[in-house]
Amino acid sequence: MEYIVEKIGMSRTITVPSKPVTLLRVLDTKVCEVNKETAIVAYKSGKKMNKSIEGQQKKYSLSSEFNRFVTLEVANTEAGDLDLTPLAEAKVIKSTFTTKGHGFTGAMKRWNFSGGPAAHGHRFGRRTGSIGNAEWPGRVMKGKKMPGQHGNTQNSVKNEIVSYDAENKIIAVVGSVSGANGSLGRVKVAR
Repeated sequence: MEYIVEKIGMSRTITVPSKPVTLLRVLDTKVCEVNKETAIVAYKSGKKMNKSIEGQQKKYSLSSEFNRFVTLEVANTEAGDLDLTPLAEAKVIKSTFTTKGHGFTGAMKRWNFSGGPAAHGHRFGRRTGSIGNAEWPGRVMKGKKMPGQHGNTQNSVKNEIVSYDAENKIIAVVGSVSGANGSLGRVKVAR
């Protein structure tokens, strides 16, 4: 079973020794249409609105704040509010978030290279250094660690659930989860 969640931030438990935990809030979602194991689900996110969204809202008779649609695996057998009972029984979840984007970065920041000497007379600085081989193969090998886009990729992590607050729909999981605070992601009950 999958759920759309918002990352609130990190905290820690009051046990001895304490454990670092990430707090995730399950968003209010409506199941629009169920097909075998998957379903079309609507949730609230921002103020985006266009004719196709309005058409979907009219088709499924939703209020105007439900403006995002996604396909998820759900426990529901018919349309209505999303069934949250599998979360109460779950022990481990797999969370998928988009990592923080750092834009185009150099090799030192992206791959943790040490850089060259910074003493007098050196111009090496924070450069990558030599990247190629000799006459054979005479090219740069695929997968070479070089400057480029850093972050802004999807990342999945399995976390153990510490507690689940059914009233406020907040999940506390051990360890960290990728992404910035306030970012949206998916959570799947792991088998």
